[in-house]
Amino acid sequence: MTRLDHQGGEFLELDDARIYYETTDTSPGPTIILLHGGLGSMEEFIPIFDLVSGSFRIVAVDMRGHGRSSLGTRPLTYRQHQADVQALIAHLGLEEYSLLGCSDGGIVAYRIAAGNPAVRALVTIGAQWRISRQDPSFDMLASVTPTTWAEMFPDAPGRYAALNPQGDFARLVESCVGLWTDPGPAGYPQDAISRIACPTLILRGDGDFLLSLSEAAQARDRIPGASFGNIPFAGHAALEDRPEIIGRIVHDFLLAPEKVAPAA
Repeated sequence: MTRLDHQGGEFLELDDARIYYETTDTSPGPTIILLHGGLGSMEEFIPIFDLVSGSFRIVAVDMRGHGRSSLGTRPLTYRQHQADVQALIAHLGLEEYSLLGCSDGGIVAYRIAAGNPAVRALVTIGAQWRISRQDPSFDMLASVTPTTWAEMFPDAPGRYAALNPQGDFARLVESCVGLWTDPGPAGYPQDAISRIACPTLILRGDGDFLLSLSEAAQARDRIPGASFGNIPFAGHAALEDRPEIIGRIVHDFLLAPEKVAPAA
């Protein structure tokens, strides 16, 4: 793969699902695993691909049910996404890697990084780390339907169908609502983020309507030595809104995360 062009992609065959992934094998640099947001795909990272691809080996994943991956038969949970990504890591024989996750992908990345010495560094963008029924975003997430999502993002159903002709967009949306509103142990990492020991950078768009400034700051305070960046003139889709800023920050941070030493 040279530019997320889907010419060298492969499927990891699990017992109930097929997980699509692509890799770049030309760079001698450290490995980054790219984890996209809910109802998205690895194509979310195209805006920053040229800024990071030359310095890293990239593993891009379409998470279960998203992009070219099948939804399978199991309930969609963050724990299941984590298990799928960890199965891919084992399949590829990765002993050390960094994680870059947006929104849902960042939530999965938090879960993977907690207490995991194989994670070299972590960057999350617009990723919540907990939720409750009192959270201002809860009702918003719970109210999403295939129809309302298509009204907000008219191209989404067609884009999904083009990537996954056998997929069921309505079923995926309904599964994601269950994922987003699950306060249990299979859901958000919650206080487990305090067990993240690798260099960590938390990013959010200044206008993010899902991850508040206070929630991002509290995540930073719970992760030893974590850094935080609030991206101006960007919303929840900060990667799309300000790719040039985020691409450079991510590149420099992940290239030498040891320069940002976690607190002892």
